[in-house]
Amino acid sequence: MTRGSKIVTGQLGARLGSLVGKTLAKVPRDAGAFALTALLLLVIFPVSLSGFRLAMVSKYLTYAFPAIALVVCWGKGGILSLGQGVFFGLGGYCMAMFLKLEASDPQSTSIQSTPGIPDFMDWNQLTELPLIWIPFQSLALSLLAVFLLPGLLALGIGLAMFKRRVGGVYFAIITQAIASVLTILIIGQQGYTGGVNGITDLKTLAGWDIRTDSAKLILYYANVGLLLGVVLLANWVLRSKLGRLLVAMREKEERVRFTGYDVASLKVFVFVFAAVVSGIGGAMFTLVVGFMSPSFVGIVPSIEMVIAAAVGGRHSLLGAIYGSLLVNYGKTFFSESFPELWLFLLGGLFILVVMAFPNGLAGLDLRRSFDPKRLSQLMSKLEALRPKPVPPATAAAAAQQGEVPR
Repeated sequence: MTRGSKIVTGQLGARLGSLVGKTLAKVPRDAGAFALTALLLLVIFPVSLSGFRLAMVSKYLTYAFPAIALVVCWGKGGILSLGQGVFFGLGGYCMAMFLKLEASDPQSTSIQSTPGIPDFMDWNQLTELPLIWIPFQSLALSLLAVFLLPGLLALGIGLAMFKRRVGGVYFAIITQAIASVLTILIIGQQGYTGGVNGITDLKTLAGWDIRTDSAKLILYYANVGLLLGVVLLANWVLRSKLGRLLVAMREKEERVRFTGYDVASLKVFVFVFAAVVSGIGGAMFTLVVGFMSPSFVGIVPSIEMVIAAAVGGRHSLLGAIYGSLLVNYGKTFFSESFPELWLFLLGGLFILVVMAFPNGLAGLDLRRSFDPKRLSQLMSKLEALRPKPVPPATAAAAAQQGEVPR
């Protein structure tokens, strides 16, 4: 390539980069990213993916709820919770209990010793529905419990811990211990919770069959709609005065306390908010997947939620969505392709992303990527890598000597 053509190519790259950069600069970064995310989830995925893969994406997106909760609680408030699986599982079990009771009508359970109760209760020789299950015969009360139970548990934990100024690594370890205790409790009370198998064979929601392909598509859109709504709500909270106080509390907690603010109450609020958001994700998981078990409550899923938030960027709400998609897709891909090594590969993916992007996937800046100078330098480097043409005289001389010109 001649020197003139190189100059023209460089100028073309610079102009193209300048045009794209100016276009991106006119769009607010947060609004543009939100619009692109909504377009991806609401249009591109449903059109381009098969029904099976779309159901997998819907499952992955349910994990984005606790990841967003961790962005608010950990990324902005500085409160690391290693027990978000507790609240995720509580929301999931509240929904699963209603669905299981609806599937356990006397006609469907006529072969049991005690018709009208869930099958695992009959296997464990229970003869009547326990009192704790009775409110979940109502859909309205079940939906209310999805919000209330995680929130009340988080309120109790928060008041007990934050009022005594327990924080940092100690709080993280305590939440991890709570996740372990709840898992053991669920498994041990098999007659009331289904034990290690969980609550399975869920069929209908208020008479609507959730197992059909059309139902799964509707649940996908409902899942995305709730997720985007939670992003907007969390963004509104973080942009308010409360959000600025959370960031100040994360950086200088004592200074915020000395200015007259009740730091403990701020921590309790953000912890309860994160718990309720995680509970919504658990309820959607039950609807999308069709069961709930203690394997989604304990320490391992809680740590995976933290990893998803860190990979996406623990300061970015939208990053939590992409982090959840990447981590859970990597988990599925590696477990399918390398069943004996997938845990190591997933850990390597986490390390690689964190090392390459300290601020997570949200640290990628498209505006900077389309900077004219950077594009011009990139075009020059690509041109330098192209093989140089051999002059005709040199090629003819090499052919006479029996050599192959390089």
